[in-house]
Amino acid sequence: MTVGLLISDPFASSLLLLALLWLSAKVGGEIAYWLRLPTVAGELLMGVALAALHQKYPIWPDVAASPEASVLAYLGMVVLMFAVGLESTVPQMVKVGFASLRVALVGVVAPMALCLLGTRLLMPGLGAWSKDLFIAACLSATSIGISVQVLRERGAENSPEGRVIVGAAVLDDILGLLVLVAVSGMVLASADGTSIPWMILGTKMFVAIGFLALAFSLGGAMTPVLFKIASRLRGEELLLPLGLAFAFLLAYLGNLAGLAPIVGAYAAGLILEPAHIRLLEEREAHGLQDLLRPLVVVLAPLFFIQMGSRVDPVALVSATAIQLALLLTILGVMGKFIAGYASGRGIRSSVVGWGMVPRGEVGLIFVAVGATLGVDGGPLLSPEIKAGVVGALLLTTVAGPIGLSFVLPGSLREKAVDRTPGS
Repeated sequence: MTVGLLISDPFASSLLLLALLWLSAKVGGEIAYWLRLPTVAGELLMGVALAALHQKYPIWPDVAASPEASVLAYLGMVVLMFAVGLESTVPQMVKVGFASLRVALVGVVAPMALCLLGTRLLMPGLGAWSKDLFIAACLSATSIGISVQVLRERGAENSPEGRVIVGAAVLDDILGLLVLVAVSGMVLASADGTSIPWMILGTKMFVAIGFLALAFSLGGAMTPVLFKIASRLRGEELLLPLGLAFAFLLAYLGNLAGLAPIVGAYAAGLILEPAHIRLLEEREAHGLQDLLRPLVVVLAPLFFIQMGSRVDPVALVSATAIQLALLLTILGVMGKFIAGYASGRGIRSSVVGWGMVPRGEVGLIFVAVGATLGVDGGPLLSPEIKAGVVGALLLTTVAGPIGLSFVLPGSLREKAVDRTPGS
């Protein structure tokens, strides 16, 4: 009976899947190393390979549909952004705040304008203007996690360029989600003849900005008190669980405010300054960043593997999908690269530009929403168009880390700390 129970264990297959994912991540990273590419590029492409294997051999695990892999990948992204936030402080981010805001604004407007103009002129057969507008909106948001991972690999996450990229990407996510609400409203309005829901858009913007303001003001004032109280507890190994609880709580509250949870996790890291947790770190003889590092190493690759596995390799081979993917990739890279030149003096524009190129999770959210919308009696995004947009998201996601790795010289990596604003 015991043997039968072990064989029928419903979680045993999850163990095999996770073993496969971690081995795939290491193989992808090794291939990327030999090709002189960032590790994340190898992990993304390995995810695509796993998706292709599942389509050809259905017995092969479906990584994209695995709930276990989804949960761990989700946690990996949240932990990664929390760790990145811990490496900066609110005053440091404020010093590059205006540069990040300029980059974010240009980084949303330029790709949308170029992609909208490009699809209307070069691929007029796609359909209504609302469809072109939605396709352009899918290329508006930057993927924070991918650029952050490359910056961490290159030791440049704490450089001025790194802070501008992360700050702009956070703002980009906020703007991107607002664009999604506005464009979806325009599509629905054009379909049924109603007015654009400006009130809903304004409310979401107010809530999102209000959450960030409260997080940095009220959260920054309460955090020292809370962790001082925690340092008086007699339990052991408190630092990591309490730090993660704080990050997950803000990630959840950020989601309630209409933001991506990773924005809340990043805000938690920014708020939690070294002075707030010094007593616990001295007591446990470990820093919070050191305790988080193994979690990032183990969980973050699962996110990039699964992101790549969500691409449908078969749908990408149609002529319409290939043409659209190539067109959107070229225009999408140009639009984000242009945004780097809005960063101002003292900041390497090429580094910021390439750092803004990757798309990812928010773009995939756009595609998922577009698949549920209808226009002119049919779906807003046909299978070929959906595949083309996803293909462009993948290509920009791979192109960004490759470009960023080439424009990050050794001098920048070595002097990342020395060149912090105000030093």
